[in-house]
Amino acid sequence: MDSNGYSDPFVKICLKPDMGKKAKNKTQIKKKTLNPEFNEEFGYEIKHGELAKKTLDISVWDYDMGKSNDFIGGCQLGIQAKGECLKHWYECLKNKDKKIERWHVLLNDNTVQFED
Repeated sequence: MDSNGYSDPFVKICLKPDMGKKAKNKTQIKKKTLNPEFNEEFGYEIKHGELAKKTLDISVWDYDMGKSNDFIGGCQLGIQAKGECLKHWYECLKNKDKKIERWHVLLNDNTVQFED
């Protein structure tokens, strides 16, 4: 939260191991809110068989003009994930070409490397 009591959040997603620029996407910044709704979709052109070897990093940031953005939290979907994130990943792999939507708790986890 900024000094005005709000945040300017945006979401970054990255499919790893990195596939270059086409692996990274980010949403628009939602100005002055603590309850953002992004309603944006991103897609990757990847063979279904290759997807099981990938990890999707999802991170939420607070945009700060003129200085570095603040990390709010994130989660990872992939074979290394745990709990609900792992369950979601398996469901996505099992249901090719079907949209599987889930809510996930954001972790402010220093052991996971999210890029600014």
